[in-house]
Amino acid sequence: MQALLAPGRVLRIGHRGAPFLAPENTLPSCRAAVAAGVDLVEIDVTALPDGTLVVAHSVDDARAPETPTLDEALAFFAEEATEVGVHLDLKADARAGELAGRITAHGLGSRCVVSSTSGAALRAFRTAGPGIAAGLTYPHDRHGISGRHGAAPLVAVGLRALRLTAAIRLPRLARSAGASAVFLQHAVVSPVAVRRLHDVGIAVLAWTVDEPADVLRARAAGVDGIISNDPSMLLATLST
Repeated sequence: MQALLAPGRVLRIGHRGAPFLAPENTLPSCRAAVAAGVDLVEIDVTALPDGTLVVAHSVDDARAPETPTLDEALAFFAEEATEVGVHLDLKADARAGELAGRITAHGLGSRCVVSSTSGAALRAFRTAGPGIAAGLTYPHDRHGISGRHGAAPLVAVGLRALRLTAAIRLPRLARSAGASAVFLQHAVVSPVAVRRLHDVGIAVLAWTVDEPADVLRARAAGVDGIISNDPSMLLATLST
């Protein structure tokens, strides 16, 4: 992960490309993020029932006609966006071993970080691709509560509670997963958690941050990177 960091400043990362400008998880969205000046582009990776790895948040989302295969997306970064890093968010059904092989085949190992909410998935990925950075995504909304109608107040309370315990739990969870980074929901970020993770050599990146005030709060907490749906806003805010 250290090879991807930008000492002295915060990494600017486009979430699923630049979905305010083009459909998320598509090559036009990736191109828009690169044009905005991001350091990395985050895209989701899932497996279709036939085993094909595609860039999509879920199998249902993969039905969109613009959905690229993983190989098409990796070829874009290998051949066109040669100065930009790649953040691949591994979904539950994607196969860790094959993912590592595809990254290596495209020559992107040093420019890539793979994240997952699953420690087991990250351990499998690290076995298959030991030279590729891996990051633990936290927290995991395993029951999909955040997407339920009227759940926002409950979610806010839960995130505040997680923020209080993150500094204690996360170093252990990250080490167990073999992760060199932690991707934290931005409401869970705190200076104490960032400091504790940095103390054990683990980078901290905040997601998904779409308000300038939250960008500034995450930067003040000491994060190494910020992921946003609005790369232009992110870059403009971080330039102040």
